[in-house]
Amino acid sequence: MQAEFLFVPDPKVSNNPIVPRRVLVVDDSAAQRRVLSLSLARWGYRVTEADSGEAALKLCQDTAFHMILSDWGMPGMSGLDLCRAVRAMPHDGYGYFILLTSKSDKAEVADGLDAGADDFLSKPINPDELRARMRAGERVLTMQQELLEKNRLVRSTLDELQAVYDSLDRDLVEARKVQQTFVRERHRDFGHASVSILLRPSGHVGGDLVGWFRIDSRRVAVYAVDVSGHGVASAMMTARLAGHLSGAAPELNYALSAGANGEIQALPPEAVAARFNRMMIDDMQVDQYFTMAYAEVDLETGHVALVQAGHPHPAILRADGAVEYLGEGGLPVGLIGAAGYDRIEAQLRPGDRLFLMSDGITECADPTGIELGEDGLARILRQHARLTSPGLMDALVSELQRHAGGLDFRDDVSGVIFDWRGPSL
Repeated sequence: MQAEFLFVPDPKVSNNPIVPRRVLVVDDSAAQRRVLSLSLARWGYRVTEADSGEAALKLCQDTAFHMILSDWGMPGMSGLDLCRAVRAMPHDGYGYFILLTSKSDKAEVADGLDAGADDFLSKPINPDELRARMRAGERVLTMQQELLEKNRLVRSTLDELQAVYDSLDRDLVEARKVQQTFVRERHRDFGHASVSILLRPSGHVGGDLVGWFRIDSRRVAVYAVDVSGHGVASAMMTARLAGHLSGAAPELNYALSAGANGEIQALPPEAVAARFNRMMIDDMQVDQYFTMAYAEVDLETGHVALVQAGHPHPAILRADGAVEYLGEGGLPVGLIGAAGYDRIEAQLRPGDRLFLMSDGITECADPTGIELGEDGLARILRQHARLTSPGLMDALVSELQRHAGGLDFRDDVSGVIFDWRGPSL
């Protein structure tokens, strides 16, 4: 047996729900149900009655009630059993459950709480106490509804953020592909010399740039650049610098200039660093800076002229396995307007290799924080000195991964090796 009551709320009664709450009253006593239903309907609740636990459970299978008032002691399914059954049902919302009972034993009250009851009302029911218990239930349901709404907003926001992240991730994947095109040739053989390049960004995109370009038939320039910071801003700076160190567009190359007769001439390495420094200070006026090692190598004589602008010390791996570091550090590019840069000169002998590398190599740390350092790099170079330059680069990456204890690096790892076999015959 069931019945439903929906009265127009009394405007004099405060805290009436804007949308009537659905309340289920369960009692085997028709008189008791009638008294409760009339009071609840007068307060603005939409009331449904059930005369047994079994009938109430069947109603709950079709309708999610906001509140349930059930007698504890009923023939067949008790109010306690009904409470357990309702709590086991997969309703999205929460139903506030009040047990109507004459029981006052603490153990029995504990049983009711364990079964999922939220509150208790002692028989006979006092209208004022009933109203107070309903208001308490209203507060709980209101907080639960607010929590659900906030969770919905959080989920919606997270979904939006995930969509933005996925879009950015796709863009960064494409940006990485574009950045890798800056070094299309990882190895170039000139016959009696060769250049090999390593570039491994630590993230999607990085701030390292390595490369080479042909100055003329006799000279080759090699360079390594490390822009401050990481991510998109650094990658954008490397893209601009790549354009200013391109052999494909000599008129835009900051290492080259037009002579009096229109011929292309190479600036000294120290002048190249100074020119970039003026660009960063006077033209770009950004907070970024970069370090650089730039070298000009004579293919016939093996003579090296280079500049070190805050970059790790360039290394020469001699044919006999010895490792020599060049330079005294120098100032980064873009920090001080009046910075001066000195030329460093060295001589390659047949079989020697010049190595320009980023600090991602020498500062690669093991799990305890100990960096590889120049001594560790020299050890790796000597250990694998018999390998070709591309093989040496691969071995270096493997050694760095072993040192770091994993496959990922905290910083970009890059380098360029110039291998001189001797003058052309």
